[in-house]
Formats: sequence, C-alpha cells, structure tokens
Amino acid sequence: MKDLISMAIETSCDETSVAVLKNGRDVLVNLISSQIDVHKRFGGVVPEVASRMHLESINNIIEEALEEGDIGFEDLDFMSCTKGPGLIGALLVGVSASKALSYSLGIPLVGVNHMQGHICANYISHKELEPPFISLVVSGGHTYLIEVLSYADYNIIGRTKDDAAGESFDKIGRAMGLSYPGGPQIDRLAKQGNPKAVDFPRVMMDSKDYDFSFSGLKTAVLNYINHQKQKEEDLNVEDICASFQASVMDVLVEKSFRLAHEKGYKIIAVSGGVAANSELKKRMEERGQEENIKIYFPEPILCTDNAAMIGCAGYYDFINGKTEDLDMRVDPNLEL
Repeated sequence: MKDLISMAIETSCDETSVAVLKNGRDVLVNLISSQIDVHKRFGGVVPEVASRMHLESINNIIEEALEEGDIGFEDLDFMSCTKGPGLIGALLVGVSASKALSYSLGIPLVGVNHMQGHICANYISHKELEPPFISLVVSGGHTYLIEVLSYADYNIIGRTKDDAAGESFDKIGRAMGLSYPGGPQIDRLAKQGNPKAVDFPRVMMDSKDYDFSFSGLKTAVLNYINHQKQKEEDLNVEDICASFQASVMDVLVEKSFRLAHEKGYKIIAVSGGVAANSELKKRMEERGQEENIKIYFPEPILCTDNAAMIGCAGYYDFINGKTEDLDMRVDPNLEL
C-alpha cells in the first residue's frame, strides 16, 4: 500500500504551524511559530494582531516545512487544515493557504476540527494507542470528557458550562500580575506553595453528570485576591497558585476516573494545553497506577496548538472519505 504524504496547517489562535506527515502518525516535520512574546505585551491574544502575524509567517513556514521534510509539492497526496473552532481571522489564513495549495496541486482538502486534533496528538506520541478510550481534553478554550469510540466517532459526555480550565489559569495569572500565558507560571509557582493554604471550591466535582464549571472558582480566587489587597495584606502568590491549581486538578482527575469506571475503560488519554501541567500529569499517573488504568499524555510540544495533530486527525478523516470542497467555510464555534 502506498504511503500517504500530507501537509497540515494550523492557525486557530496564536501559533502558525505547518507539518508534513506520512500515514498520519509519522511526523516528518512539525514547525511552530509562536506569537506569545508579542501578545504577552497585551496580557492575552489580540485577534487582529494574531491574524496579521499568521499572514506574515505562513508562506515562509510552508517553504521551510518542505525543505526540512526533504519533499516537494508534487509529493503531497492531500492537505489538512484547522477549520474551527478558533479566532475567525486566524482560521481564515490557514484555510485560505490550504485551499490555494489544494486547488493548484489538484489534491484533496480535509477540514479538521481543532478539538479532534488534540485527541489525535496522543496517537503521534504513542504508536500503540488505539480506540476505544476516555479522552480528557483541557485547553485554553475548551474542557471536554469524551468517549472515543473509533478514529472517527466521538461521544461527548462532559463539557465546560462556562470558562475552560486553561482560560481560568490565564485569568487568575493576569490578576496576580503574572506574564501571559498564565498556565505555565502558575504550574511553576504552585510547586513552592501549599495547596491547602486556601480552601477554594471544587465546583461540580460531586455532581452526577460529567460537566465542568470553572467560572465560580475563578470568581472565588479573584475575590480572595481583592480581599487581601483591601486588607493591605501581602499576597502569598505561591500558596494561591497551589490552592487554585489543586481545586482544578481535583475536579479534572475525579471526573475522569469516575467516567472510566462507569464505562469500563482501562485507558484515559489527556491532551490540550493544560495537559502540559506537571501536577495534572503527576496526579493522573498516580491515580492510574492505583486503579490499574493506563494514562497517556502527548509530548509537551504536542500539547499546545500544532499542525502535526491536525495532520493526524486529517489522515483519519481522509481515509474515512471525509474531504471538503473549495467553498469550505471556517467555523469559529465549531463543535466536535
């Protein structure tokens, strides 16, 4: 059987990324141009700035990817790109570039759901991983508990009702004066703090469903910070980070394992930007050993937004006959 070579483009937020893959799981090259240093000045992602930077970078990164992968355009069998969810202007840059290449090269185009890409990141890091399993996807904009039935079929069992886990990390980080993105800073500072110093709420941890809510926790932390400032007391940033992070992790871990037991699964695969959090990985793996459940995390570079995961998801869509016409539209609110 002929190897399938594909190029994937990811521009959903503030990373311009291009990857070349063989048969969906063998990454020949995965280039990522991050805009974090630029957006850090504003305390978060500025959509218009992100779109312009994608435009400035995309052609050069495509050329670099071909050069590093030692292939030409003529070697590509199909294109994959993120069509949503994400920032509409940012998405349009990657989709437009992918359409142009699909049309000019006469090869199929696959539009990929960004969340499906996060799930597939573990397929790249762990070649032995196969469905079915439970997937916990925790990113800046989404928090999902998903039953992965096959490479193409997903059953969403739980999702956030308001703020996503990653979003709450960034907002709490900003309130404490930490640089963007807040997640890595909180993870680092929490190691030096006491997770029991402040009793923040574990919202919806004991609810009978598998949904999440982090807005109330975020408000509780902000109120605590404001109260300390009003009393003119110094903030123990390390303790606040550790206590806040413990509240998030308690809910994520508890609901993930409860669902695995209810559905009878022995595998939980975690992905998304928050999957790079060291405490989440430690807690999941320790609980997994105790309860004989195998835990998977992608490599750190595959936790954040990248084109390799989009290419992997695009491969499974492609071999299942899911391709797009050139009139494909981006969908900033695309559901899985």
